[in-house]
Amino acid sequence: MPGENLTRIEAQERRAVVETQSYEVVLDLTSGPEIFRSTTTVRFTATPGAATFIDLIARDVHSITLNGRDIDVAAFADSRIALDELASENVLVVDADCLYTNTGEGLHRFVDPVDGEVYLYSQFEVPDSRRMFAVFEQPDLKATFQFTVTAPEPWKVVSNSPTPEPKKHGDGRATWSFAPTPRISSYITALVAGPYEATFSELTSASGRVVPLGVYARKSLWQFLDADYVFEKTRQGFAYYEEKFKVPYPFEKYDQLFVPEFNAGAMENAGAVTFTETYVFRSKVTDAVKERRVVTILHELAHMWFGDLVTMKWWNDLWLNESFAEWASTIATAEATEWTEAWTTFNAMEKTWAYRQDQLPSTHPVVAQINDLEDVQVNFDGITYAKGGSVLKQLAAWVGIEQFFAGVSAYFQKHAWGNTELGDLLVELEATSGRELSVWSKKWLETAGVNTLTPAVDEASDGTISKFSIIQTAPADYPTIRPHRLGVGFYDLQGDQLVRVHRIELDVDGDRTDVAELVGVRRPDLILLNDEDLAYAKIRLDDRSLATAIAHLSKISDPLARSLVWGAAWDQTRDAESAASDYIDLVLGNIGAETESTTVRTTLGQLQLTANSYVAPGKRAQSRVRVADGLWALAQEATPGSDSQLQFVTAFASAASTPEQVETVRALRAGEIALDGLEIDADLSWTLMVSLAAGGVVGAADIDEALAADNTAKGGEFAAQAKAALPDAAAKQAAWSSLVDRTDLPNTVVRSAAGGFTHPATVDLLEPFVPAYFDMLLPIWENRTYQIASYLIVGLYPAPLANVALRDATRRWIAENADAPAALRRLVAENLAGVERALSVQERDTQD
Repeated sequence: MPGENLTRIEAQERRAVVETQSYEVVLDLTSGPEIFRSTTTVRFTATPGAATFIDLIARDVHSITLNGRDIDVAAFADSRIALDELASENVLVVDADCLYTNTGEGLHRFVDPVDGEVYLYSQFEVPDSRRMFAVFEQPDLKATFQFTVTAPEPWKVVSNSPTPEPKKHGDGRATWSFAPTPRISSYITALVAGPYEATFSELTSASGRVVPLGVYARKSLWQFLDADYVFEKTRQGFAYYEEKFKVPYPFEKYDQLFVPEFNAGAMENAGAVTFTETYVFRSKVTDAVKERRVVTILHELAHMWFGDLVTMKWWNDLWLNESFAEWASTIATAEATEWTEAWTTFNAMEKTWAYRQDQLPSTHPVVAQINDLEDVQVNFDGITYAKGGSVLKQLAAWVGIEQFFAGVSAYFQKHAWGNTELGDLLVELEATSGRELSVWSKKWLETAGVNTLTPAVDEASDGTISKFSIIQTAPADYPTIRPHRLGVGFYDLQGDQLVRVHRIELDVDGDRTDVAELVGVRRPDLILLNDEDLAYAKIRLDDRSLATAIAHLSKISDPLARSLVWGAAWDQTRDAESAASDYIDLVLGNIGAETESTTVRTTLGQLQLTANSYVAPGKRAQSRVRVADGLWALAQEATPGSDSQLQFVTAFASAASTPEQVETVRALRAGEIALDGLEIDADLSWTLMVSLAAGGVVGAADIDEALAADNTAKGGEFAAQAKAALPDAAAKQAAWSSLVDRTDLPNTVVRSAAGGFTHPATVDLLEPFVPAYFDMLLPIWENRTYQIASYLIVGLYPAPLANVALRDATRRWIAENADAPAALRRLVAENLAGVERALSVQERDTQD
């Protein structure tokens, strides 16, 4: 991606020269399917006589005028326009043709295969507003933005300001002239345009102001959108945040738009939030997905204050932006909606993600060093979101939740419409709590790695505890030993339940913490460190506790305690401290009784990784058969129509490997086998089709027939995945070529096809592609956008091979490409880490 980077030093130097006031952006969206006209007028002050540059990614620049002086268009090169001889007050006009994208970056253009309608939406975080207009692309150069948009008259056009009445031209076109926004950063500006359907409502803010609300989706999905529920969660979030933050909602209106081919879950554009269409449920989805939608709605709403009203100066504080929204949306979900077990979900999903990310070679402090835009792209990770959210939860508990909210409120009021750094928030929290936070910040935010807490128990002859200690360790590369506040729970079997019979809460610090309070207490069947999940740390189960968990985990009534035990067992497995085969025993023996959808979803994913990559190679075929058979048995035993039934069927289809299992999938899809309460709806039918493709039961013609029956965007993604999963060399080569040699596939199809290409059932066909994978890395990085390059680099890595040859080939590429871009090397190193871990866990599994 040459010529598109921006370093922090360059941004600081430009900020020292320039202060932006306003942008007037005039867009013509009626120029055809490839380009749109973009004319930008920027008003800014500058150091007289200085030189700088403005950012733009465009196909052609027609003219550049600075203070009435024409500038040669040759000044546009490598995504920049060079500006010199600046005055104290400047007016810059740039007239350009910009390109629509199909990558989910910049102004994305989508044609609905159902009805041929065209839909546009913008996605600018991190550095992509420059794909739509000329801009000083850095968050600390805030300005007002006024958009004037010409588009087909029947379209709806939405931006950050309320949508005005369009001026009709009489030729099928119309122009919408939006009012200027408040002073905001360019990455949260937005444009969404097309024949979207919409419904509207309103609410009354804490200030007494009426805030208009809108919910949008494209025509062919509109029937599936439960807009009233979205409005309900939005109102609950508004009420919660305005009460806790003591600052009214800062923008004029609040639209939520569900847009096609979106790369992320959502984006916090000021007053015009965009969401993935995954949250428009055309088929039955799990409670995990339903709850995730609520958390996402509240996550983006929290950003209206934290991120949009007050914005980071530079991307090194991206973590604070995302971590705060992660923490705030979880507490709001738990306290303001019906999803009261949101912290259990947080433990099962976010913390699992955080612990995994924190053990990769690319781990970094929560406050990451962001040297350039490539750094920030790869730092949208489990540290930025999930570890940061976990740490903020801990901080809120340490300073006191009321004091935490009071400090946040003071921060919003002091820095409204400005830019800040971490220290600005800590100053307010110190003031409201009376606590000194620099030491806490250094240990938790400025160092990397996750600690492990292990119980050390000596038992007397009468069954009581004679000595109890908590041992804290840290990885050699990140040796920080941290203070933790945590609970210790004792659980005993009582009849048919595993019941907590004793709990204490204490501070743990240093390598070893002796717990005198537990001496003399009868040793329980299961000891659970970090009971109630106060700390951010991996926890270990002693041998007796692990055996109890394998036999009786489902008998713990508290879902958070179960989630913690699930997580501890998983950590011990992937750290090669317990056998992968034991983890399979644990899951198959207990998951059928699990009630928390996200816990089920996370655990089933880990079960399949274990069977496919972690079990010793000599046991793998047998383990895969056992796992698939076990999942089918669980599906048959599940309550008809239940969430678990759907999850078990889906997981079984993914795991099916024998002819008999694939035949069961075929019969289920054909209606020859039926499970009470299970509807084979559109998405489930496709999931079964992908399984049949990987099993060699269907071919490309069958997939095409299924696509003809469901000629939708989602159908196209599933069809690409199914074709890439076909188990023959020619199909694999065709899938590879469509992804690597061509550039026409949209982002979501690229992602889906890559997933089909590496389907575990076709692992034997991946070996020939190992050399081709490493050959394509540098060309892909240099010639594709970041989003597409990352999908291919991660998605096409033949991780299911999980063998020494793949490890050695990956190590060799890293050694031979020391000069490759750091962000690319990071992605490859993370791939390598997964294989190295798999080999370690396989070795442990051979010992039993």
